[in-house]
Amino acid sequence: MSSTPPRIAVVGSLNTDLVIRTPRMPRPGETLTGGDFFIAQGGKGANQAVAAARQGAAVTMIGCIGADDFGAAQRAAMLAEGIDDRGLRTMPGTSTGVAVILLDDDRQNSIVVSPGANAAVSPEWIAECAALLTSSAVLLCQMETPADGVAEAMRRARAAGCRVIFNPAPASWSAQSLVALADILVVNESEAAMLSGFTVIDEGSAVQAAEALAARCAGGVLVTLGGRGLVARVAGTTSRHPAFAVTPLDTTAAGDTFVGAFAVAMAGGLPLGEAVTRAQAAAALSVTRLGAQPSIPTAAEVDAFLAATRRPEG
Repeated sequence: MSSTPPRIAVVGSLNTDLVIRTPRMPRPGETLTGGDFFIAQGGKGANQAVAAARQGAAVTMIGCIGADDFGAAQRAAMLAEGIDDRGLRTMPGTSTGVAVILLDDDRQNSIVVSPGANAAVSPEWIAECAALLTSSAVLLCQMETPADGVAEAMRRARAAGCRVIFNPAPASWSAQSLVALADILVVNESEAAMLSGFTVIDEGSAVQAAEALAARCAGGVLVTLGGRGLVARVAGTTSRHPAFAVTPLDTTAAGDTFVGAFAVAMAGGLPLGEAVTRAQAAAALSVTRLGAQPSIPTAAEVDAFLAATRRPEG
């Protein structure tokens, strides 16, 4: 990889995660006594920014927070990671985004998000942050902020020659029109199914979805399959990448960790296969830890994991 840190801009959400451990998910109308409770910084945009920063990138976060204690904590968390906060706008009279997360004993989670200030990531705010976009090598976008703001960011980045990595999560029909603006599309099974029209239930159907989506975007498609690895369709070639075998504790930020680490590896000049392996290793480490951002590993931790772990075989 290049010795110069790649410059990555992230347009997306910042949420405060309120996490409760529960023996199982409650039924409608049922009250359960849960276990541990903790607060962590989250939001798909912020998670991907932290993942990229911990892998050594120079990261700029573009988004909106509320004028409340949660917002102040979000800004402080970004600065503590060395992330440029000039694109982080504080919205008076608005709450910071919040995610309430239930994590059960089977390591499954259920999440309800209140967007709050994330809804203010508008085309107008993106235009004000244009210089932060055009000076970056890579832009990361998701779908936890309004689609018109995401589209504006993607168009401006592409016009400036900045590679766009689009993770249309959570799955949304409004992402359909944005696929063509992506250089690399990273989707899970449900997102791939919604955007491609193919139900993704196994590796074969993932290949179908990847091929269909690759015909619509500028570069390529990665379809992630959790513990089954992923399928890539890039430059007309399909490849399969098995996952690392780990025992999961909390999968909350696995996808975001993958995206952030993959962006840094690609921006740093690694070939596709090596970039995917490194991102898979980062995601594998993240699921063995609790919380969103607290679970995201550093570059040194990924290096150590790869040195000590046998790489999965295709």
